[in-house]
Amino acid sequence: MAAAERVRRGAAAPALIDYGVATLTLAGEAESGDLHLVKAVGNGVLVSVVDGLGHGAEAAAAARAAVAALDRHASESPLPLLQRCHRALAGTRGVVMSVAFFDRADGAMTWIGVGNVEGALLFGDSAARPARASLITRGGIVGSELPALRAEVIAVAPGDTLIFATDGVRNPFTDRLSADASPQQLADHILSRHSKGTDDALVLVARYTGRAGAGR
Repeated sequence: MAAAERVRRGAAAPALIDYGVATLTLAGEAESGDLHLVKAVGNGVLVSVVDGLGHGAEAAAAARAAVAALDRHASESPLPLLQRCHRALAGTRGVVMSVAFFDRADGAMTWIGVGNVEGALLFGDSAARPARASLITRGGIVGSELPALRAEVIAVAPGDTLIFATDGVRNPFTDRLSADASPQQLADHILSRHSKGTDDALVLVARYTGRAGAGR
């Protein structure tokens, strides 16, 4: 199993969320098929995790194509954005992926997923709401078998935390997480404790702050 790699939030990252990413490339492979994109868009922030089918160079190529399509069309809402990715990935191995958009104007998060990139939203104030919500993903492959899809919208408040994890991470991965840990600390913790070691793995943790971002 290759050493874990941190992806730290840089100075240009959107202020609407704080986030951290931890990745692991399968031993013997030169590149990972698990990638992510975080991008400020207008009044919000797009967050996505992509898992190219299998592992190795072909999986990585499909994942890069998906991230490129996400980046090009990031101003679109999550459902048409997934459809854009589906068309862009025709002829590739395909990917599974989950997408979320934090909207500062509405105080809401819209999320949608195809395949087994798991998603969980942990609520900072569990006294007012259930402790968490889980993303309901649809079976399929972006690039070859896109199912009927419907995005879900959830109200968010500062302190709510989104976690996306690829299938190289064992589920459940949300138990006994420290409420005081930073997003990067949480991503590192989940990867170190729950990585299967038999596939590429990626964990992205994004905490909603409610602060204005530097949109484009």
